[in-house]
Amino acid sequence: MGKKELVANRQYTDEFKVEAVKLGESIGGNQAAKRLGIPESSLWNWIRLSRAGKLKAAVGEAVAAKRSVSEVEAENARLRRELASAKLDLEIVKKAAAGSMGERNTCFKFSRGRMKPQGLSWALIQT
Repeated sequence: MGKKELVANRQYTDEFKVEAVKLGESIGGNQAAKRLGIPESSLWNWIRLSRAGKLKAAVGEAVAAKRSVSEVEAENARLRRELASAKLDLEIVKKAAAGSMGERNTCFKFSRGRMKPQGLSWALIQT
């Protein structure tokens, strides 16, 4: 097999370990370790510790906040409006970019199956 990479003795925060374990349990330990750039053995040790209840919980770990249905619906409506606005902005930019492509100061001359750019004189542009 290939040479093992020499990795300096790294130290990871407890929060990172908890999040890495969550990722490892959702997509698999090997893929998670590759994605995070950490040794697979470290991640598997953290998963083992987590299952045994010995992995320290992250400080200030996010706890699912209970929100009312009306709050969630209001947020969804706001996000939908924001998404619609972003889509409209993107469409305007696309149309502007497509429109500006026709304003180039060159044309293409076909010669033996190939296109060659050819500059235009000012007189031809105005007509």
